[in-house]
Amino acid sequence: MIIVIDGPAGSGKSSTAKALSNRLNLHFLDSGALYRAVTYFWISEGKPSTESFFKMLPGVDLKADVSDGSFLVMLNETDISNEIRKSEVADNVSNIASLPEVRQFVNSIMRDLVSNGEFIADGRDLGTAVFPDADLKFYMDASIEERARRRYKELSSKQDNISFEDVVNNLKSRDQKDRSRKADPLKKADDAIVINTTGKTFEEQVDLMAAIIHENLKLNH
Repeated sequence: MIIVIDGPAGSGKSSTAKALSNRLNLHFLDSGALYRAVTYFWISEGKPSTESFFKMLPGVDLKADVSDGSFLVMLNETDISNEIRKSEVADNVSNIASLPEVRQFVNSIMRDLVSNGEFIADGRDLGTAVFPDADLKFYMDASIEERARRRYKELSSKQDNISFEDVVNNLKSRDQKDRSRKADPLKKADDAIVINTTGKTFEEQVDLMAAIIHENLKLNH
C-alpha cells in the first residue's frame, strides 16, 4: 500500500508525511533522500559528465533500510544517511534530480521498496509519474509567503546570514525549475486531494489528513 503527498518546496510535505507515518504506523519513504544519495555518489566519483555518470548508474547498489522504523540510505552496503545532508549535496541535488535517467533509476528503487509493506511518501511527482495507481494521493500547497516563513524559520536557526527575501526568491526559483522540468515536472494528479495549509497549524494539517486517510482506507492496524 502506498499513500503519496506531492507539492512544492516548503509546503510541509516531509514533516507531515513523517508525522502521519508515526501516527498511523506506516513506513516513511523519503524520496528526496534517494535523490540526495545519487547526487552524493556523483560527487564521490569526481562529478563525471552526465554521459559517463549514466553508464555508472546500473552498477550502483542503492537501497533503503526501513526495518527499524527509520529511513537509512545504503550505498554499496554503507550507510550514507548523514553524508547526504551535507551542503555540497544540497547545492547539486536539484540539477542531478532533473535528469531523466536519474529519475528512472530512483523511481525503480521506490517501486521495489513499496512492493512489500505499507508506506507513505512525499515528493513532487509521485502521484503522477511514480505511483499513478497509489491508494491515496494528496497535493499539499500553501501561499509563497507561508512557505517562505516556514522555510526561513527552519534555515535561520542554522544560518545567520540568510534573509527572508532570499528564501522567497529561492522558493520562486525552485518552483519554476520544478514545474518546467522536462522529466516528470511538479504537477497535481487529477485524483489528488488538495490540502492548502495556509493559516493551518502543523497539528491541524496532520489531524485533517489522518482523518481523510482513515475515511478512505482500511489500514491493517
